[in-house]
Amino acid sequence: MTKTLIPALLLLFTTLGSSAQRTSVALAGNAWITHRSAENSEKITKSGLTDWKDSQTVTSIYFRVEQPGILKLSLVMTTHPEKSTFKVILGNQSVTKTISGATTDTLLIGDFKVIEKGYQQVKLQGISKTGYDFGKVNSLIVEGTPAATLSYVKDNDDNRYYWGRRGPSVHLAYTAPDNIKDHVEWFYNELMVPNDMDPVGSYFMSNGFEQGYFGMQVNGQKERRILFSVWSPFQTDNPASIPDDQKIRLLKKGDGVRSGEFGSEGSGGQSYLIYPWVAGQTYAFLTRAQPNAGSNKTVFTSWFKPEHGKWMLIASFERPNTNSSLKHLHSFLENFQPDMGNLPRTANYGNQWLADANGNWTEITEMKFTGDDIANRGYRKDFGGGSKGTTFYLKNGGFFNDSTPLQSTFSRQANQNKAPVIDLNSLP
Repeated sequence: MTKTLIPALLLLFTTLGSSAQRTSVALAGNAWITHRSAENSEKITKSGLTDWKDSQTVTSIYFRVEQPGILKLSLVMTTHPEKSTFKVILGNQSVTKTISGATTDTLLIGDFKVIEKGYQQVKLQGISKTGYDFGKVNSLIVEGTPAATLSYVKDNDDNRYYWGRRGPSVHLAYTAPDNIKDHVEWFYNELMVPNDMDPVGSYFMSNGFEQGYFGMQVNGQKERRILFSVWSPFQTDNPASIPDDQKIRLLKKGDGVRSGEFGSEGSGGQSYLIYPWVAGQTYAFLTRAQPNAGSNKTVFTSWFKPEHGKWMLIASFERPNTNSSLKHLHSFLENFQPDMGNLPRTANYGNQWLADANGNWTEITEMKFTGDDIANRGYRKDFGGGSKGTTFYLKNGGFFNDSTPLQSTFSRQANQNKAPVIDLNSLP
């Protein structure tokens, strides 16, 4: 090998190594407005941060590193002819930048020291401007040794920026005991959401089964719901396209319960009760399946009970082309508001029981922890699940660092003296 070739190869290897440690983190899937004034208009879109006009607004960009080190940060942004000054913050380190002149370019911010592995929060905040806004920010460029193993929402294939900003959905797949798993008529579960773990957009699903799901939601600052839905056997996201003979038929519903159809994530029959459930209290959920082999139809019914209240009927649906007991029993935790995907939420599930047609109860004490596509790809790792005493739990959001390995199995302590005491024949 000639002497002149050696420096060229070294330059090539250095360039390749540097390229491998340079990562572009799109704000579209990895940023949230974490502080805003009452009248600001900033938002995160597919092109990134837009309408950045208010100096009180803080935009946070999240990613996870697996080793400490020095990170060189830059912003890919579009600026205006006017002058704007803003700061970029990571931990207790801050760099202030002043820019002027209309351009779309990569603006070097500076070096930041990361002292331990885990999630990092890079914050942007305006200081002063003479024009319309501080600029439009498309992405954050991260360079340095820690950038070689970054975890973040990497692409928008299959609308992953949307799903990534919603956050990782996580599930408990319950293990039904062998003596009852093929003839479950009743599924009982208890759900408690800890205080301050109930942000808007949360769905705490308690009683999931092969054909539907039943749980409670936070739909707004002043509205909460108890939601029970059953999928149609006809596969579509548009309920209007379901043939009449494959539609879910409502047989009855409880007082104050609203009913209709749903779409977008499969389609079928939906019912919900606007109900002011609160964090810190335990609620009971009961679901029944009544298959009819002769008609090839199954009736699914769900009831809800507050901690110190009586059972309330939510709804009873008839599903065609179905002859099934309750199977694939599960619970899940998800966020359905992308702008709330940076916030933490937790659900505690306890005292799960199954009963056959004769009302003989059998306890569930085992489950498997699983996640959705965003969790399985490792785009978001702020998810967890497991058992504590007599309770299973799920948590997601908030960019915590102690994630639980997917596909883990857990057992909880038995509650053998706490089988449900329910007059099944007198339910509303």
